Amino acid sequence: MDKQEWMNQLFFKLSQSTFRSQFHLSDKDKIYIQEKGMDTIEEHARDFIRKRLAPAVIENDGKQTPMRGHPVFVAQHATATCCRGCLSKWHTISKHGHLSEKQQDYIVMIIMQWIMKEMQKKICR
Repeated sequence: MDKQEWMNQLFFKLSQSTFRSQFHLSDKDKIYIQEKGMDTIEEHARDFIRKRLAPAVIENDGKQTPMRGHPVFVAQHATATCCRGCLSKWHTISKHGHLSEKQQDYIVMIIMQWIMKEMQKKICR
């Protein structure tokens, strides 16, 4: 299975989850992304992942990602990249140990892919 097939399967599975499929970017989130640009949003995603998910020990795992406040947070819940438990369940990334650069890149790629899909939906002002 190539990368695109794998991504398609992942996003299909996520869309079948009642919890995951309830998350969408608000118009405010979309406007923020348009104003900041995708490169800046990706930088934010990398920073959040490095600080909140990558450490080997996370004392508040399962609670470190707010439900709103930044488009990346919304994307993390939609893509099950919000905590180490969800990463383990949905992405087979171990709960234990520091996340490698490759794992962090993968997480950011999933988040950004979801954001790009959401940005294709119309803004209702």
